[in-house]
Amino acid sequence: MNRCEWANSNPLETKYHDEEWGVPVHDDRLLFEMLILEGAQAGLSWHTILKKRAGYLAAFENFEVERIAQYSKQKIAKLLENPDIVRNKLKVNATVVNAKCVLEIQQEYGSFDAYIWSFVNGQPIQNRWATLSEVPTRTDISDKMSKNLKKNGFKFIGSTTCYAYMQAIGMVNDHVVSCFRYAEVS
Repeated sequence: MNRCEWANSNPLETKYHDEEWGVPVHDDRLLFEMLILEGAQAGLSWHTILKKRAGYLAAFENFEVERIAQYSKQKIAKLLENPDIVRNKLKVNATVVNAKCVLEIQQEYGSFDAYIWSFVNGQPIQNRWATLSEVPTRTDISDKMSKNLKKNGFKFIGSTTCYAYMQAIGMVNDHVVSCFRYAEVS
């Protein structure tokens, strides 16, 4: 079975690729989860984050935005002792800040989904890459998204993180055309 070559490294990445990556997501909770995980990945491997995903789900109460937005300094300090997540103070604090920002976006746009998908006019971009080397790490759209998110107070959300996020939540189909998932996700 042909798949994107990055997904052949280990079983966790294969499962993620085969079941989730590039599938359009419209659930605010999952959109928030993926935003936080992509930010946590900055400077690390995606494999590291996938290994810690269950830990993140437990530590951050299934990524319930309303709860995370209420986290106290004591709760944050406790999270920084949790070996099941990336214990980076800036990234943990960004999770709380970003939860508050998502709540504000939901108030203004009705949902985080409506806001985030507005960057692609509500429709996934269908790329046609022959090789992994053709896939960009950022685009004009991810630049615009990053700038807008930052303007709205979000943290750990540079253009490269935004593009990885767009790939993860299916805003772009970056499966190579020879991958069995390419047509499925299209």
